[in-house]
Amino acid sequence: MTERARILLVDDHQQNLLALEAVLGSLDQTLVKASSGEEALRALLKDDFALILLDVQMPGMDGFETANRIKARVRTKDVPIIFLTAVDEDQQHAYRGYAAGGADYISKPFDPWVLRAKVQVFVDLWLAGQRLATQSAFLRRQVEGNIDVLGELDDRLGLVEESVNALRESGGLGDASALDALEKRVASMRQALDALDEEISPSGATRREFG
Repeated sequence: MTERARILLVDDHQQNLLALEAVLGSLDQTLVKASSGEEALRALLKDDFALILLDVQMPGMDGFETANRIKARVRTKDVPIIFLTAVDEDQQHAYRGYAAGGADYISKPFDPWVLRAKVQVFVDLWLAGQRLATQSAFLRRQVEGNIDVLGELDDRLGLVEESVNALRESGGLGDASALDALEKRVASMRQALDALDEEISPSGATRREFG
């Protein structure tokens, strides 16, 4: 089951929040409402969000100050913000929005189709990031498992090498050419194992370097 993206809706007018819910409800994501900058910051402390829709004009802490605080936090600095404002004639608001770290800027009254399309893009990017993180974790587990398997193979090959050396020293194998061939096979296996070990181990370090 695909994980839903959390979208934070921030506006001091309840009717605007309801309008955003109505427009974005069809995206089938988790919508969280906040009626002030302070409430938005508290919500960001509790959960991770894929996107923030942030009203510019709010009493007390406005959208720009809220955005600055969001971007100052390590946990939330990379969460994209779309600013919403009714002041479409003032270009300074747009400049301030981008300067505050906004990813986009939409004037009210907004076109519902445009807003939904823009939000869908950010949701798709977040979902792609989640899939990539899941795949990376899976591959990391596979690599760690392979290192364990390589460790077992390394130990077993070491025992074979010891046995071959013991045979060489004791002369227990009458046919010297057969022993030479066996040593070459063992050496080839060692070379292949070391090459594989170096290829999958993190930072290029071999399993034996990890101890």
